Amino acid sequence: MLHRRADQSLIERTRQIRRGLMGTPLIPLTDEQCDIVAKLEFCNPTGSSKDRSALRILEQAIGRGEIAHDTTVVESSSGNFALALAFYCRMLGISFVPVIDPNCNEATEAQLRLLCDRVEKVSIRDVTGSYLKNRLSRVQELLVELDSAYWPNQYANPDAREAHYHFTAGELIAQAGPLDYLFVGVGTGGTIAGLSRRIKETYPDCVVVAVDAEGSVIFGGPPKERRIPGIGSSIVPPLCGQALIDQVEIVSEARAVEACGVLAAKFGLYAGGSTGSTYAAVQDYFARHRPGAHRPRVAFIAADRGHAYAQTVYDPTWVQQLRAEAAQPAGVETLAVN
Repeated sequence: MLHRRADQSLIERTRQIRRGLMGTPLIPLTDEQCDIVAKLEFCNPTGSSKDRSALRILEQAIGRGEIAHDTTVVESSSGNFALALAFYCRMLGISFVPVIDPNCNEATEAQLRLLCDRVEKVSIRDVTGSYLKNRLSRVQELLVELDSAYWPNQYANPDAREAHYHFTAGELIAQAGPLDYLFVGVGTGGTIAGLSRRIKETYPDCVVVAVDAEGSVIFGGPPKERRIPGIGSSIVPPLCGQALIDQVEIVSEARAVEACGVLAAKFGLYAGGSTGSTYAAVQDYFARHRPGAHRPRVAFIAADRGHAYAQTVYDPTWVQQLRAEAAQPAGVETLAVN
């Protein structure tokens, strides 16, 4: 990576953007067994928790001289991180090329094509049945082809972890007070790495539960075709190794869809697939681990909103097909982490 003198105009612009951002709300959800609060990360400007890592990565790279006005940012994403980068790059006047795949929702792809002059779409599955490895290969090709290109590498960039350590976790601690449990969906690992470390520093006894998708290989499960973006991975992201995780919940996509319906019907929350997975994990965990006399305080991250899932998670025909093609019955499995 070529380091140049940091562009002061870009530095000042990122500071202006940072000052304009406000924290995301925390809302209580009624429950018979627990005091549950949801941190609505889908209230970020582009609708997901990826705003945190996207802005922090750009901000730090600009400060180090790795990004200037003539730089092209190139990144692999299933949707949300690409949207966040597209938004902030557009605000900063920086070119951005997202590398996406067919699992990217139609609405998200349309928005990316509006915000970006060039969008790369990988259409061939890799050996795991996913597209991630082929997306990453295309990113490497673009880094060679383009002049002055920068790869954020959201799977390993420590700035992604630090975004959630400083901002998401800092807000959660101030809003929620002492926590007994924290449930976080895992994709690239940055969110849970930052949150878990900060939460454990403040509340050492808080149980951190990582939520993963059935078919993801992050925690050693067998690879399987997945249709809902935003959670799970066909590689083990380096940032996951930096997270302080007590337990792992594996949630099927059918169960995630069901939980999205409950969030909408019971609380009016129009949430995305990864949020549904995380709420499903909370419900099924406490169905199997009944609290005693102490009523636990539980927080979970509502990472994305439902608008991009209107033709998938919230479409009855799509859901019916998903259930028909499911190789295993819907359910949740608990893994202990040593």
